[in-house]
Amino acid sequence: MISLKGCHFPKDAVLYAVFFYLRYTVSYRDLEEIMAERGVQVDHATLNRWVVKYSPMIAVNAQSKKRPTLSSWRMDETYVRVRGKWMYLYRAVDKAGNTLDFMLSERRNRPAAASFFAKALSSNGIPEKIVIDKSGANAAGIREVNKILNRFGCTTKIQTVRSKYLNNLIEQDHRFIKRRIRHMCGFKSFRSASATLDGIEVANMIRKQQFPNTTTSGFRLFAEIAG
Repeated sequence: MISLKGCHFPKDAVLYAVFFYLRYTVSYRDLEEIMAERGVQVDHATLNRWVVKYSPMIAVNAQSKKRPTLSSWRMDETYVRVRGKWMYLYRAVDKAGNTLDFMLSERRNRPAAASFFAKALSSNGIPEKIVIDKSGANAAGIREVNKILNRFGCTTKIQTVRSKYLNNLIEQDHRFIKRRIRHMCGFKSFRSASATLDGIEVANMIRKQQFPNTTTSGFRLFAEIAG
């Protein structure tokens, strides 16, 4: 459960503001006006602090509450501009298009790929295969993970499949994330970018109905995930 100790606003108001920003194409100043129309006077800078502070916590909860995913993965990375520099958002979905995991990295190399795979395995289990593009770094990352699994006595070996065609699924899935961040003014720090992207990914998971309770509204489900 996420604690809002020290926050001088009702929990529902905070979570509503965070969800609304993550899910819809609004700026912090737009959101400030929207909240004011609902009787909540809050500065746009405070709204930004809420998103950066609570989004990563909600993303952790989302991993433990989402439905089980399939064992055939599609993995790819896309570009995100932070402080005027391109950084890399590693993402993976299963063959049904369900989000598995995500990680922002300053580099696109073997250690970054291995870190992402280790993160994804910890929250989703060991897949039978991972489909990637022609990236040598991603293939090397899977080999490193297989070596680690072997050292721990795991006989399961993750199969690597290189296929641009099969990987179209994850490339198409990037669109929701890219569409949301396109209208932002740009990320000023790695921490802010990583936290905000965590939250946008959760909003995308809700949109894709990856949680057991699909009858409630998007916001109410977001609040349930927050706890």
